[in-house]
Amino acid sequence: MESTLPAQKIPVGISACLTGQQVRYNGGHKRSRYCLGVLDDCFSFETFCPEVAIGLGIPRDPIRLVGLEGEHPEARGTKTPELDVTDDLLRVGTDFARKHEHLRGFILMKGSPSCGMERVKVYHPNGIPHHADQGVFVRALREANPVLPLEEEARMNDAVLRENFIARVFAYDDWKTSVEQDASYHDILQFHSRQKYLLMAHHYEGYRELGRYLADAHDKPLDEVKQHYIERFMHHMAHKATRKTHTNVLLHMLGYLKKEIDSDIKQEMIDAIEQYRLEQVHLVVPLTLLKHYVKRHGSDYIRSQTYLNPHPYELGLRNYI
Repeated sequence: MESTLPAQKIPVGISACLTGQQVRYNGGHKRSRYCLGVLDDCFSFETFCPEVAIGLGIPRDPIRLVGLEGEHPEARGTKTPELDVTDDLLRVGTDFARKHEHLRGFILMKGSPSCGMERVKVYHPNGIPHHADQGVFVRALREANPVLPLEEEARMNDAVLRENFIARVFAYDDWKTSVEQDASYHDILQFHSRQKYLLMAHHYEGYRELGRYLADAHDKPLDEVKQHYIERFMHHMAHKATRKTHTNVLLHMLGYLKKEIDSDIKQEMIDAIEQYRLEQVHLVVPLTLLKHYVKRHGSDYIRSQTYLNPHPYELGLRNYI
């Protein structure tokens, strides 16, 4: 089978420690075999360590989040609480986002007070762990670029979260390369058309919402439509696709073939989809059958759906969900 790896690697940011750079507070690293051994075939990684970027040394006294629930926590020294690097981390996060608008995603270090995406310990000013929040650099990155796909490297041990993130990166790359630079209403509609069933798998209501929005989009300024659409699209894509939503999409797409395939083939497809719904097989089983018959009998519209190939098959992401 011909390779489906991208001809040009997709630019993705990554916490520097995950690439083996010894930039952690203790002078160590957290090298990710999956990122460097698998995703490196698709992604061109651009490394960044916000704590080093603000001038903290290696090794260094660690920092942690401190604050009360309901407030943005501060990043303070663990051993020297008077050290407050919150504003510095916010500054480099905003500056990084502004200078790296070309990125299609960012892979983060779990639990980091700067790079943690969620569930980072926040300590009460009295020193007792109190609740959880996101890292300060991540807060700035999200505020500056809310559509950028983010994921923690450790969370990608979960097959569903792994597939979700990589699907978002490839969808965002499609937007950046085919729509963003020289957008037209037609380009946005074409993007929505080919991403339709992938979006449906992630969030059915989101799929309906954006369809309704685009129906009246020509009455609105193009820049407004472009910004609103991609913000809502990436928001909806962040929802996890489930067996129920995948099953719904598979049956919808099968409906486009019902006049072209005989009853035995149709039943074979329905049986495979049902086996998937009942957790007897992985998604790759009904999807392989569907792709075979879509290639032979499908219309240009259904063959163009990115749901069929949202990311390179070499990654094997749908073999485990």
